[in-house]
Amino acid sequence: MRGSDVGAVERSLEQLFRLTVNRRMHQRQTEAVGADVTRAGYAILRCLDDAGELSLGDLARECSMDPGAASRQVRQLEEAGLVDRAGTDDGRVIALRVTARGRDVYRRIVAMRTAHMTEVLDGWNASDRSTLATLVDRLVDDLKKTPYRPERKRNAHA
Repeated sequence: MRGSDVGAVERSLEQLFRLTVNRRMHQRQTEAVGADVTRAGYAILRCLDDAGELSLGDLARECSMDPGAASRQVRQLEEAGLVDRAGTDDGRVIALRVTARGRDVYRRIVAMRTAHMTEVLDGWNASDRSTLATLVDRLVDDLKKTPYRPERKRNAHA
């Protein structure tokens, strides 16, 4: 891929990411669902809703998060009554799970986001929506399997 093509993709993604962390949008979501759930918190709720119960380590892997970041998010979700801990058969590993309130909040967030995306993509045909989903999934898979290698600083004396 040519550098200018990659640059255009990077700029487009940066604009998308900026939209997803918009404070005004987050405030509207908080008001609509009755709980303050960050994007990372939403990812944790999604993973736990999908899996049922997970250890903190498995949750961090499933959510593609650093274990420390996952732990901080879990603590916030626990304090909000959205996630709780359960003992497991081995006694050492603690399983995390979504509470009934957490499941309700998660489903309200999903419904709100789905309604918004339905409106956003209203003018797109089914083929374009399918292509978008396929390409985004492909990008996510490639991002997960490609290690990030920051460009080394050029030697100023060279």
